[in-house]
Amino acid sequence: MSDTVKEIISLEDGRTIVIETGQLAKQADGSAIVRVENTTLLATVVVSKEIKSGINFLPLTVDYREKYSAGGKIPGGFIKREGRPSDEEILTMRLVDRVLRPTFSEYFRKEIQIMISLLSYDQTVLPDGLAGLAASTALSVAGIPFNGPISEIRIVRVNGRFIINPSLDQLEQSDIDLIVGASINSILMIEGEMKEITESEFINAIAIAHKAIKPQIKAQIQLVKKLPNRLSFFENNNIIADSSLEQENMKKKLFSFSYEKTYKVYKNFLDKTTRSIQENTILNNFKQKLSIEEREKNEILINQCYEEIKKKITRHMILEEGIRLDGRNNKQIRTIYSIVDYLPGVHGSALFSRGETQSLTTVTLGSSLDANRIDNVIMENQEKFYLHYNFPPFSTGEIRPIRGVSRREIGHGNLAQRALKNVIPETPYTIRVVSDILESNGSSSMATVCAASLALMDAGIALEKPVSGISMGLFINKKKTVILSDIMGCEDSFGELDFKITGTKYGITACQMDVKTIREFSYDLFKKILMQALEGRMFILKKMLETLPIYRKKLKPNAPKIYTLNIPKNFIGSVIGPGGKVIQEIQSCTKTSILIEEKGNMGYIEIIGKDYKKMDEAINRIKEITFVPELGKVYKAKVKSIKDFGAFVEISKGVEGLLHISEIGWKRLNNIEEEFHIGDIIDVKFMGIDDRNKKMKLSRKVLLPRPKKKMINK
Repeated sequence: MSDTVKEIISLEDGRTIVIETGQLAKQADGSAIVRVENTTLLATVVVSKEIKSGINFLPLTVDYREKYSAGGKIPGGFIKREGRPSDEEILTMRLVDRVLRPTFSEYFRKEIQIMISLLSYDQTVLPDGLAGLAASTALSVAGIPFNGPISEIRIVRVNGRFIINPSLDQLEQSDIDLIVGASINSILMIEGEMKEITESEFINAIAIAHKAIKPQIKAQIQLVKKLPNRLSFFENNNIIADSSLEQENMKKKLFSFSYEKTYKVYKNFLDKTTRSIQENTILNNFKQKLSIEEREKNEILINQCYEEIKKKITRHMILEEGIRLDGRNNKQIRTIYSIVDYLPGVHGSALFSRGETQSLTTVTLGSSLDANRIDNVIMENQEKFYLHYNFPPFSTGEIRPIRGVSRREIGHGNLAQRALKNVIPETPYTIRVVSDILESNGSSSMATVCAASLALMDAGIALEKPVSGISMGLFINKKKTVILSDIMGCEDSFGELDFKITGTKYGITACQMDVKTIREFSYDLFKKILMQALEGRMFILKKMLETLPIYRKKLKPNAPKIYTLNIPKNFIGSVIGPGGKVIQEIQSCTKTSILIEEKGNMGYIEIIGKDYKKMDEAINRIKEITFVPELGKVYKAKVKSIKDFGAFVEISKGVEGLLHISEIGWKRLNNIEEEFHIGDIIDVKFMGIDDRNKKMKLSRKVLLPRPKKKMINK
């Protein structure tokens, strides 16, 4: 179409990214298409015409959906249409939201809805790394005032080589997997997992990612310049409610009344609950001095301004006095307490507390039937290790409606899962970890990582390299920069960034970083944060290992035991039997569950039970059914019957073969019973299969010492 405007971004591997606008969704305030090969995303943005009153936060909503038709699929289930978003879609929504949110003014009060759809997918590039670019392009086209453009990319390292916006196959081969969001000058968001890399390797990956992001930002600027001249919806249209003289006076009154009182409360270094009670007392005392009309009119303004006062005091104490609200210095870790086997009825458990943050984590072991099945547009997969994170309202002393799993819970659970997944050993078990946050004052996802490591070790999972995690904060003014270890909730809210880092003693396994305000951070500062985090992680890991130095060598008595074996594919039917008769009879007699799956030319069998003796019985029954003699192996054979030409012997239950008279011994026999009788146990060697009659060839003679020649003639 003639009104389509586009820009092309070249990647180092020869691929191109095309961003364009003007053809689709023209009634939205802004829309954009992003294409790589045949992968196509559409992003739209609509902004409310009026300022949203009665709130003190940015009313931004990001929605990302993958159309099943994009991958040539039809939705599963009874209802054949796309339903509620999958965890993977929610995680992409969070990635886009987290990179965009700090780019808006904190006083922006018009409602913004960004919708991103995957329209086509060709398996050459994962779309989540393109969603941020699509959203930013739509915002830029709409002329919405934000500190952009921005972009996001996915960067992986495969065999030492970095790849921008990889395919799923490349992702699965990587040892570094990061999604990085940035403006032209500043890193804004990082999320990813790694296989125990060093801090220097991490910094290098971020630098390469930022270099690749800059051309995408420049392309958006060029695209907007190409648009025909038109009046932006936002010209002559306020986005921020004007502050009246009356409101300014109210702010001054509140500051005068509450600043010193709140400062004195903070200098007492109280626990979170007590401090909150005293903060509310100060705020309520101020409100009581106002008329009912003033209170109702300025309720939101007063609450928002008091948050600013708390922020001002917190930053002053950290930057000017070098002390935090709980009395710690910038490197100090809160008091750690942990215990394992806290819930003796479960397969593994741990209680981990750090300051006023507490996670009770459980491990449950299951079979392959319990694997988490992923079936979406991008992939079909089974996770045999997965982690769920729950954040109930009582953990912060609040009341709120329970409406299913929140985006935050999905995001924090995903971070903790990624922190641990690459150190989980090969095991026949499906492992489900659940972290319930019982108390929270910052860093609950990192408490989950620590508790999960201990719970896995308690469950008897051979975790050779436990993982610990820490949340880092940063406070900056014109004179000073302070890096904080193990941040509390208020330090997360009032600082420049929140940087969560996990790892073993050998390297980093996962990270998540969000900035609160856009500013340029040097790579030298990033390195300082990472090195201070390393010091904190090692301290926390040492405390964890004081509780449980090494994983338990045995599973808990109530945990299921799993034995696996492979059988030739042609025996699967024999084990199952007609109508499942054989396998059902084995399960009934041995009180086990038996799963059979065909994998290539083999049958993969899982035997699940709690009684080792019963499991051994099931194993032996299956081995009897699937018995295949090994060439050259010696077997204890039972003589079943004797004929003139030899003896039939049983080398395994139900498996009989002929021991020919010529293979019984070196001397000539007139009567086989000169050597043995029915019921005797003798050693025989399997010599292979006779090519003529396809029967087993057995020999006893080769196991006996060969006599001298004259003895043979006699």
